[in-house]
Amino acid sequence: MAHITLPDESLPGIVGLFNFRPETAAPLQLLAETLLRGESTLTSGERELIAAHVSYLNDCHFCHTSHASAAMAHLQCDLSLIDDIKQNFQQIEITPKLRTLLNIAAKVQKSGKEVKDEHIAAAREEGATDQEIHDTVLIAAAFCMFNRYVDGLGTWAPQHNEAYREMGQRMAFKGYVRETVVQDV
Repeated sequence: MAHITLPDESLPGIVGLFNFRPETAAPLQLLAETLLRGESTLTSGERELIAAHVSYLNDCHFCHTSHASAAMAHLQCDLSLIDDIKQNFQQIEITPKLRTLLNIAAKVQKSGKEVKDEHIAAAREEGATDQEIHDTVLIAAAFCMFNRYVDGLGTWAPQHNEAYREMGQRMAFKGYVRETVVQDV
């Protein structure tokens, strides 16, 4: 049970919080839409992997599993590979460039000051552009906020990966900006 009274306790994670405050949901949904599905030379699948990786590092089960499920939808992978993110991508094929960007994201998750010149140089050596580095840092920073929002208010999350299949498909192919469910209290 969440730390606050939500209008619909059946809505998991950030979905329940969006329902609680639609006026804050709208800009947060737009931020997620822009970061994960907007114009970029990184694919939406790659950006979802960054979000899922940071969420795993933050121990946010809801965000990790939902964004990993969206990544699996984009990458046309089975949900069984969600747990591969926790194993540092041993089965999911990722490029050396994405691996360096995931390293930068992991540094941001600890502290922005953990990102050093050598991390940026390694990403550039693999072909990362300024925009890709920027977007990686912003995705990582935003997901630290999203993760703390979800877990800081004690929202509930389904435990099994399969429970996230439909949500991942919706996030991947319909996006993040949608009408929030509003119910009378």
